[in-house]
Amino acid sequence: MLGRRQTRFSIGAGCVVLGGMALLIGAAVLALLLAAATLPADGGPVFSAYIWKVAQFTLLQAVLSTFLSVAFAIPLARAIARRQSFLGRRWLLRLLAVPIGLPPIVAALGLIEIWGRQGIVNSALLAAGLEQPVSIYGLAGILLAHVFFNMPLSARLLLAQLERVPSEQWRNAEQLGLSPWTVFRLIEWPFMRSHLAPVCGLVFMLCITSFTLVLLLGGGPGATTIEVAIYQALRFDFDPQRAVILALLQLSSTAALLLALSLLGGAPEEGATVGHAIRRHPGRGSGAFFADFGLIVLAALFLVSPLVSIAIAGLLADFGRLLGETIVWRAITTSLLIAIAAAFLSVIMAMTLVRARYAALPLEQRHGWARGFRAAAASGSSLVLLVPPIVLGAGWFVLLRGHVNVFAIAPLIVIAVNALMALPFVVRVLEPAHTTHMARTARLTASLGISGLNRFILIDWPGLRRAFLLAIAFAMALSLGDLGAIALFGSQDVITLPYLLLQRMGSYRTDDAAGIALLLGLVCLLLMVLADGGRQRAAAGAQL
Repeated sequence: MLGRRQTRFSIGAGCVVLGGMALLIGAAVLALLLAAATLPADGGPVFSAYIWKVAQFTLLQAVLSTFLSVAFAIPLARAIARRQSFLGRRWLLRLLAVPIGLPPIVAALGLIEIWGRQGIVNSALLAAGLEQPVSIYGLAGILLAHVFFNMPLSARLLLAQLERVPSEQWRNAEQLGLSPWTVFRLIEWPFMRSHLAPVCGLVFMLCITSFTLVLLLGGGPGATTIEVAIYQALRFDFDPQRAVILALLQLSSTAALLLALSLLGGAPEEGATVGHAIRRHPGRGSGAFFADFGLIVLAALFLVSPLVSIAIAGLLADFGRLLGETIVWRAITTSLLIAIAAAFLSVIMAMTLVRARYAALPLEQRHGWARGFRAAAASGSSLVLLVPPIVLGAGWFVLLRGHVNVFAIAPLIVIAVNALMALPFVVRVLEPAHTTHMARTARLTASLGISGLNRFILIDWPGLRRAFLLAIAFAMALSLGDLGAIALFGSQDVITLPYLLLQRMGSYRTDDAAGIALLLGLVCLLLMVLADGGRQRAAAGAQL
């Protein structure tokens, strides 16, 4: 419980944050709408066949990517669930989390090293007598990259559902001698089905808003999505009209998707249980054994091979010469400064919203405005996903281009966009920790009269330090690997590691690109490992 003064201050600060978010997002959207209002009534040339072709390809690649990612994730999740004690299982589960923290531009370079024209696969096929039979560019490359990122995520989510099956059902299946197909139909599928629609919706959302992977692997106008087309319209063609139409099309698509996601799924089907530890019997026979481990090994190779190729190519790069370049150090410095600023801004905003929601909790039973405020603070942190970074950047580009030098204030725009994009994830890290912390300390601190800065130094920081550091590490990793905002506003004066990596890849300086990719990937993965370890320790501490 907070005092009346603290309650007012916390709710007021929450209103300021919500207002700032509304201003930042609303101004960009309003700029796009006003620009669209000035277009010819009949649409003119901007409603061209090119725009509809881009929209159709965006939808096509998202549907196919979602289908392939989930279709491969289902048997992989079942195989891992059946084999609960094999050597390296914990490392396999950690491997499934690696693509989440890997910058897309680094992963794309790794996939090119394996599947590209000079990659390992084509080199092996060429040695076997075939002439360059595999192409990483175009629709095939986009699907491959999306499966690399989203299949592990889907497998982890579906595995979590399978691990919730009561042990009694596995015991009954073993006693009745049910076949693998019957086990899947009667036990596994009902638990996965309840969560399958949200998983598909999440993957579809990630694929339809994909930018970096399509930019690098699209392969030309025939394989371009809406976000890449926005980037091309502003940076290369300087066609704001076309960018506005595309941005509004992307905005309406993501709004429809978020609405559909809110309606998908439902309460998962539960089985009767007496609370015994969940123990599953593996499939019978050598056939099931080899099928499960064959699938696990193939999935591990699929995920590890691009990482290993990046590591090898990066280690072979001339790091001495690379680190001797002024532009590399400028990119490192800019990336770190933007990442640190964006992370701290995101954490401050998230903690303000979390604190405001907690302060309004005792009031929501008596005041309708408190219920509305808590709902706005909860949904506001998630609704930023409605406007992808490239669309938000396009809105501010259109808004500012006639008034100021957009590229001169690029760092401020990139920091704000990156902070907003990390906000939903940071809130999910901080809010559970804050709720637990306040339940343990609120009454005691109120009785002692500790408040304000003294409370933060003496009570809140020691209790929430791990959650704060975890949130900062997570937000920094997301910002360091982001290419969406900096792709629009980057220049020789404002250059980050992902932007420099994109330049080196575009100029075919593959050795330099591999070295930068290794450096960027290691930093982001280290931050994600620290974040994941902190999350697990925090979860374990909450159970004590």
